[in-house]
Amino acid sequence: MLVYPSGIDVSSSALRFLAQELRRHRRVIGSRWRRLSAGRQALLALAHLRVGHTYAQLAAGFGVGTTTVYRYVTEAVDLLAALAPSLADAVRTASAKAYLLLDGTLLPIDRIAADRPFYSGKHKRHGMNVQVLADPFGRLLRASPALPGAVHDVRAAREHGIVDALAEADIKCWADKGYRGAGGTVRTPCWGRWETLSTGQQAVNRSHAKIRALVEQAMATLKSWRLLRKIRCSTTRITCLVQAVLTLHLASSDQ
Repeated sequence: MLVYPSGIDVSSSALRFLAQELRRHRRVIGSRWRRLSAGRQALLALAHLRVGHTYAQLAAGFGVGTTTVYRYVTEAVDLLAALAPSLADAVRTASAKAYLLLDGTLLPIDRIAADRPFYSGKHKRHGMNVQVLADPFGRLLRASPALPGAVHDVRAAREHGIVDALAEADIKCWADKGYRGAGGTVRTPCWGRWETLSTGQQAVNRSHAKIRALVEQAMATLKSWRLLRKIRCSTTRITCLVQAVLTLHLASSDQ
């Protein structure tokens, strides 16, 4: 395999954060010697998450075996996932906001046609459903654990406790028609075909669409990590990947 120098469009603060956490982890477990330093392991994990390079490509680029790459990436991802904010943390952060934006996204996976639980009728493809919370400026605050793509957004929000948590904290939340009937503090557009809505209802829907449009920025932030655009690992690992990406994003945003 040919090897060439390349770059990763990730801030240096994300690299420093991950390297620091890896060094701390190595001290805790008493790790004496590694094929790669903590900084190189952090760079390897970032290359996998951000660019989506395979284990074989990373092994060639870093001069280690594919098994070593797998172990190093898994270790870094699990470490980052454990640091991801919980729903309670996100709600506490959101308490200072005027309102929140809620939406669901489908992370594509390589499933066969027989895997119906992962097939999204809305998107006409297999994937995992992730619920995203963003602030009024479209900044990513929280990404939920992943559920099979066949799960509807409103059901996913309820299963994750998002609706109840926002209602208990009395935080208003704007969402699309997929959350119709959610209740609590979740606000959805007026239901019905555009031509059947009254002038007032159309005005309400226009205003609603303008408010929640910024949630797409949070979605774009999540999908900027190319590994999440087409996931080829076990579905049981997807939640850890999403939480790891969330931790890296929030860590670099705080710098």
